[in-house]
Amino acid sequence: MSHQNASVKSIIFALSANFGIAVTKTVAAVITGSGSMLAESIHSFADCGNQLLLFLGLKTSKRQPNDEHPLGYGMSIYFWSFIVALMLFSMGGLFSIYEGIHKLHTNEPVSNPLVAIIVLLFSMLLEGASLLGCLKQIKPIRGTQSVWSWVKNTRQSELVVVLGEDVAALLGLAFALVFIILSVVTGNPVYDSIGSIGIGALLVVVSLFIATKVKGLLIGQSSDVTVRQEMKAFLEARPEVDFVFNLITIQLGDRIMVAVKAKMALTESAEQLILHINTCEKALRETFPNIQWIFFEPDVEDKND
Repeated sequence: MSHQNASVKSIIFALSANFGIAVTKTVAAVITGSGSMLAESIHSFADCGNQLLLFLGLKTSKRQPNDEHPLGYGMSIYFWSFIVALMLFSMGGLFSIYEGIHKLHTNEPVSNPLVAIIVLLFSMLLEGASLLGCLKQIKPIRGTQSVWSWVKNTRQSELVVVLGEDVAALLGLAFALVFIILSVVTGNPVYDSIGSIGIGALLVVVSLFIATKVKGLLIGQSSDVTVRQEMKAFLEARPEVDFVFNLITIQLGDRIMVAVKAKMALTESAEQLILHINTCEKALRETFPNIQWIFFEPDVEDKND
């Protein structure tokens, strides 16, 4: 299973869940006439738009290199992931905080709490299914790493976005359910307002984490340290290479650019040296198929001037 297939399946899970939740909230808003439920349905439709933006990013990242973009379009997925993080921050976090503060001032009681609770429970079921689907797609990729360790080290921004959205949405729905029940039991609508503000704060934290993660990729982050170490060890094990002075990688979506400076084994001619370099490049591509570009510089010492 390719990493991009895992991303597509995870986005489809999230899109299906958010669309189902949006439709459910819309129906509930029509039945109850609740403005808050209508606002929530708009929020869920906006989440569907986020998944469509990730699809756009994946599609754009597949475009072939050209004269204007010689390294390809792989990093476009990072741009759209960053846009989704901004959407999550504004239309998710800030909107929920605003709604909670507005409710504090109006002091309106929760209308049709039973309908709201049923909608929340159904939404939690859909979000839980989406989260499990995403974790299932991530599991073969992360291997023996913990989920948190994978999130910190992965270069697949779209999967981090989907996972972050699913976790935040599920926790947010749980918050909403608890605070609505508290509001009904106590008869105090302030609890509902506090719940909305808490959900907004949670979404802001998650969106800032995602934005920070994606920012590193946008400005040119390397492939993860394990991959770099494996590449260097592979080259130094080759008979054509004496020592690798430096190995630089840049993550380009699901592709990698590699620049190598190495001391090559002694050869009898420049032509033989070129053949050795070509052999190393071919072997490196076969072992690490995600490599798109290789720049190989032979040298006798590591000079940075």
